[in-house]
Amino acid sequence: MRIINFKRLKYDLALCLSATFLLAFPACRAQRQRPNILVIMTDQQSASMMSCTGNPWLKTPALDNLAANGFRFTQAYCTNPVCCPSRFSLQTGLFPSAIGMRENGDRHVDTAEVKTLLGTSLGNTLKAGGYQTYYGGKVHLPVTGIPITSWGYELLTTDERDGLAAACRDFLLSRKKDASPFLLVASFINPHDICYDAIRWAEPESNLARHTPADLDPALSLPQGVSRQEFFRVYCPPLPSNHMPMIGVPDAEDSLISLRPFRKIVRQQWTEEDWRLHSWAYMRLTERADSLIGIVLAALKKSGLAENTVVIFTSDHGDNNGSHKLEHKTVFYEEASNIPLIISTPRMRRRGHVDSIHLVSNGLDLLPTLCDLAGIEPPPGLAGRSLKPLIDGDYSGSWRKYLFLENQIGDMVRTTRYKYEKDLMGKQREMFVDLRRDPGETRNLVSDPSYNLVVDSLRSVLTAHLVGLRSK
Repeated sequence: MRIINFKRLKYDLALCLSATFLLAFPACRAQRQRPNILVIMTDQQSASMMSCTGNPWLKTPALDNLAANGFRFTQAYCTNPVCCPSRFSLQTGLFPSAIGMRENGDRHVDTAEVKTLLGTSLGNTLKAGGYQTYYGGKVHLPVTGIPITSWGYELLTTDERDGLAAACRDFLLSRKKDASPFLLVASFINPHDICYDAIRWAEPESNLARHTPADLDPALSLPQGVSRQEFFRVYCPPLPSNHMPMIGVPDAEDSLISLRPFRKIVRQQWTEEDWRLHSWAYMRLTERADSLIGIVLAALKKSGLAENTVVIFTSDHGDNNGSHKLEHKTVFYEEASNIPLIISTPRMRRRGHVDSIHLVSNGLDLLPTLCDLAGIEPPPGLAGRSLKPLIDGDYSGSWRKYLFLENQIGDMVRTTRYKYEKDLMGKQREMFVDLRRDPGETRNLVSDPSYNLVVDSLRSVLTAHLVGLRSK
């Protein structure tokens, strides 16, 4: 007579039912495997502003470690090198011109179109796909009066500095591993405080100058115990090699500078030491942001969630940092438009890889990339592409040949070697640069006959792109 082991039978039956359930409901199984997503943003950080890029004038250990364990793109660009337009793209995957936006502020923005697009924003798309979505820090999205909740997020905190790092830390450490997957956007304000250096110097009585953030003065301070002479001889970054204005610069750049008087004042009046001290402060503010990012990443590791969390780091735009005798952003120069982009995924095979081949747009490509990583269908009609195949190393097709940018004064098309700009105003409206021969963008070669064929080709490509945008 065979003796039945009821405990064993109960276990086998439960195991069988569990397997049957998972096979019958693959969506449920995928739900458990989908990664958490942590998007960390800074404001006004150029691609070169990390020590892992070889920059000897600052130390960014948190971002260096992320890059060492992730995948870094060197040819990554924003859609528009100023805050609000770029942030709109990051949340929608669209060019800012889709809503009539070319600058900060809602003056020309199609508010009705913005409200129409909210349903397919990054936050709402992932939320509809089963993610719990959270946002902390600087927002600066169109339109004033539309809260971050309408973009699909639960607000974690409005603090943009230490409080944001603390809120993200507490969120991660309290998160259960078996909870629904989450998207957390942590948007830090610095090194954006560098903007106030020129404003305060040139317009000390202005409203902006009176509200200079507290982080700026410590960043401008010299190292303790170091004389001013020793500081500039040993510690302070030198002037960039492309410090002087471009030869043959288009007229619109001067018009742009004149729109904000402080830009023209510092360009004319700052001494070499003023420019170098400005760069020193920019480095320190970047380090300040890195230290806060380190708190978030340390909490992610301590929480045990890192093994199933995608981490993406980027910035909305860069800063001219003394190139072409400019500070702030807006123009298409590399310092303002080339931004950092690091992606780290669980169990990734190409840790520490640096991609200097593919042209990437953080504003256009972030949304389709995150949808791909999360297993969610992206909204229709996006111009961007998922970067997942590049990260995985299994992409052998043709990538984009051209990348397009917009700004307040015009439009630009970029290849891996050339940049062509067509402005909306001025007598001289075009700019062309060969980055291989002139990486500092020191001379406008649009009238150089040896480049006629290239210029004509890029002029046609940009015209076709703009016609295509207007037809949508």
